[in-house]
Amino acid sequence: MKELFPVSDDLRKALTAALGPKNVTDASQRYLEEPRGRFEAQETVLVTPETTEGVSSVIRLCSEYNTGVVPYGGGTGLVGGQTKPDDGPSAVILSVEKMNKVREIDGDGAVIVAEAGVILADAQRMVDEVGLLYPLSLASEGSCQIGGTLATNAGGTQVIRYGNSRDFVLGIEAVMADSSVYRGLKKLRKDNTGYDLRHLLIGSEGTLGIITAASVRLMPRPSEVATAMVVVPGPSEAVALLKQFQRDMDGLITAFELMHRLGLSFVRDHIPNVDAPFQELPEWSILIDLGGGHGSNLNDRLEQSFEVAMANGLVLDAVLASSEAQRRNLWAVRESIPLGNRAVGAISNHDISVPVAAIPDFIAEADSTLIALGDVRVGAFGHVGDGNLHYNVYPADGRRREEMENLRPLIKETVHDLVASFDGSVSAEHGVGRMKVDDLCKYSDPVKLATMRSIKTALDPKGILNPGVFFTGA
Repeated sequence: MKELFPVSDDLRKALTAALGPKNVTDASQRYLEEPRGRFEAQETVLVTPETTEGVSSVIRLCSEYNTGVVPYGGGTGLVGGQTKPDDGPSAVILSVEKMNKVREIDGDGAVIVAEAGVILADAQRMVDEVGLLYPLSLASEGSCQIGGTLATNAGGTQVIRYGNSRDFVLGIEAVMADSSVYRGLKKLRKDNTGYDLRHLLIGSEGTLGIITAASVRLMPRPSEVATAMVVVPGPSEAVALLKQFQRDMDGLITAFELMHRLGLSFVRDHIPNVDAPFQELPEWSILIDLGGGHGSNLNDRLEQSFEVAMANGLVLDAVLASSEAQRRNLWAVRESIPLGNRAVGAISNHDISVPVAAIPDFIAEADSTLIALGDVRVGAFGHVGDGNLHYNVYPADGRRREEMENLRPLIKETVHDLVASFDGSVSAEHGVGRMKVDDLCKYSDPVKLATMRSIKTALDPKGILNPGVFFTGA
């Protein structure tokens, strides 16, 4: 790969001529900050093309000037993929925020065709109006954008039923590193004609091409829903309860979320008007969401399953939502956990996955190992149904994150080594970005890494697309 150069005055003038002065500006602080405050980007140029052709022009010019391009969606990523730190040459920040049109909603075919800058919640609302469901739900859905969710193969709370982003994307439009446009926006369920470039681009974090639009398969909107928050004795019982519910509910489980008491206490202490519906915060609890058609009798089935689970010692207490308002309140507890965590400030956050059956053993071993390190608190929450835990380590009560930053490398290595010993992944749904490049190298299969490098070199020989993501200096 060729040496990259910083953003020059000549490149800025060329970008301005191609896009117009309103679409080429100095990047404000919003585009330079990483959400968790781990690093800031250097000052640089922000471009906001309004069309796919505009994105193509940006890539063509950056290729001519051998200057990197960092794609920017909603800015909600948690591994630094959208923020280039102040090392090496500056790069152009390319925001797709003005590419925010829904090109089509095909109700008969159950497909939405949307540009990369469409905010996820807006797409969900439009689809809901025609009686369908956009099958992705994230805590950041009010600000994240469709292009970013696909570039990172976002997961969220409904993976147990609908899968990750790549599982419901039918087609992709993207600008490649040579500025050519891949026009793959078909709405086909079946297209068996060679390499599937859609899946190559999804999850590539902007390193192989800039996603500009996608066609997404929609789902029937459940006409009947049921939600409950359940107290369980521990993670072992949570996994056993999941197995029982999968058997009892005939595939109608939409979400099955594990929550530790520490996360609930942070919500209680820092998020106004949101609290778990129990007199005392339980050590472990589960949020269960079901969705089915008319006549599913979900609440009745839930109550029957809970009776069996209580008799078997899997459930200690349960609260079933009796109205939509109560349902929203229960979900507010779960969705506020990341905000509560951020208010406290973790020493080290971990987005990891292990086989579902291994969750109890992983938590037990990780907890005992980390608590032995010193003044720390540990707490987990996440998606039991797909094995994805957000396993975080916090300073002891009364201490601040800044006091204990020296422990962060050791904590991270300890957790990730343990994840590897369980044949898990050190990045379940957030991606690799710039923060986990070393982890990718350490824990990945060497053949996988070599193949990734070959693909990167073939599709982006100059290394201009999101340099530093996946590979140091690439």
